[in-house]
This record gives sequence, structure tokens and C-alpha cells, in this order.
Amino acid sequence: MAARHAQSRARKRLSRRSKAVSGFAVTTLVGTALWAWPASGDDNDGRVDAKNAPTAAAGPEKPSARTAPKMAPNAATRAPRAIPGLSDDVRKRIPANSRQVLVVTGAGDDSYDSRVVLYTRDKGSKDWQPGTAWAAHNAAQGWTDDHHYGDLRSPQGVYTLTDAGGRLAAPEGTKLPYDHNGSFVANGTGVEGEPLEGAFDYVIAINYNRVPGTSPLDQQRPEGDAKGGGVWLHVDHDGPTQGCVSLKPKVMRELLRTLDPDRHPVVVMGPPGH
Repeated sequence: MAARHAQSRARKRLSRRSKAVSGFAVTTLVGTALWAWPASGDDNDGRVDAKNAPTAAAGPEKPSARTAPKMAPNAATRAPRAIPGLSDDVRKRIPANSRQVLVVTGAGDDSYDSRVVLYTRDKGSKDWQPGTAWAAHNAAQGWTDDHHYGDLRSPQGVYTLTDAGGRLAAPEGTKLPYDHNGSFVANGTGVEGEPLEGAFDYVIAINYNRVPGTSPLDQQRPEGDAKGGGVWLHVDHDGPTQGCVSLKPKVMRELLRTLDPDRHPVVVMGPPGH
């Protein structure tokens, strides 16, 4: 009788032990399954749906093996929009306070065909916005970084724009100081024999070897006469220039109405990659 009671008690202990082991196995399997749950999905921006979230029984959540979705850069992290096509050296030479940059890009080192774009930026912004692209002409022999009088090359570089003038009256809305003067007369013919009449109806002085704050007609040459001077933006005469940059009359009028001393305009000019 005592033996039967002992056997019964042993069977009950074994049963309880089996149930405990079985419970532990279930808990372990459930915990393994929850640890494998991805921390985020492609369609929820890193958030886990509450109904599928791991419970305390699962233990600490393991990092997901999946790559987190890439987030679009916001305005605070993206790089400022720069003026394209310029070397780092040229970008550094643009004055920090300039918010208008007229970029003149020649078709080649020795070409007299150019493309002109006015880039602007708002006060406090570093993003440069391009305007319309205009066709233009530069000097007959192209470009140089060591301009001399009579070399038929335009000086490449970064120059401020502070003064304007012309044979015709300033277009309404002109902001640069403007010298309306009958001495702005272009006589004779151009390099290829084209008439120059009307070429100086409107001009904007490029501050190469000149004194800013004076009429474009001023003859002072701070670096000496051998370095040339009188380099202007002026009206196109359908041919190459001796050193200036020429644009159609409509474009010159638009530039005169747009260039603003308060925005410290400069011209950046040269061959591709200058």
C-alpha cells in the first residue's frame, strides 16, 4: 500500500516537471520569434505597428538585419546650390556679399563665342538661381589670364560691376550710376569689318584695370597702359571684340535694369572651367 502511494506521488512530480519543461519550450520559441521581428519596415518610416510590437516576454529587441529606408535630405542638411562650371579658386574669389554674378563662359580658349547667365541669390541664402542664357561675343582671339593692350583677348577673372553709361539715355529703372554722354561713340569697323555704329549705346564698365566709381570713359589705368583697359559689356555688333563682351541691345537694357549696387554685382568671365 505504501509502495503504491509512493509510485503515485512520483508520477505526479514527473507530470508537473513535464508541464514546466513544456511551458519553458513554448516561451523560448515565442521569444525567438519576437526577436526576429524587424525593427522597421519600408512603408512605415521606421515605426513599428502597435498590434505587432514585441511584448516584455520577448526580452530585449535585437537590431534589424534589414537596411533602414533612406530619408530624403531636408533643407537643413542639403548642400547649397552653387554656380556650376566654375573652379574652386574662382568661387572663392567671388565676394561674400555679392548676390548677383554674371557668368560669361567662352566656347573655348581661343573662341569669340560666349554664353552669359546672370545668377542671383536672396539675402541670407546660399542658393544661386540661374536666369536666362544669352548669346554673346568676346575678343577675337579668345581669352587670357595676362591681358595686354592689343592682344585681341578678353581678360579672364572675377571683376566688380559698379558703373555704366552710354550714348543713349539710361533705360527706366537703371540702378547703376549711369553717365549719359555723347562721347560714347564707336567709330569705324570691327575686327571682321562689321560696322561698330551703336556699339556704345549702352555700356557697363568691367572693373579691369580701372578706378571703380568713375565713368566708363575714365582713362585712369592703375596697372599701367600696357595692361589695357576700357573693357566693357556693350551692345553687340555681330562680330568679335577687341577685349570686351557684347550682348544684344535688349539684353543690355535688361542688365541695366537688373544689376543693383546694393547686391554687389560681379562678372566672372573666361573659357570653360575657368
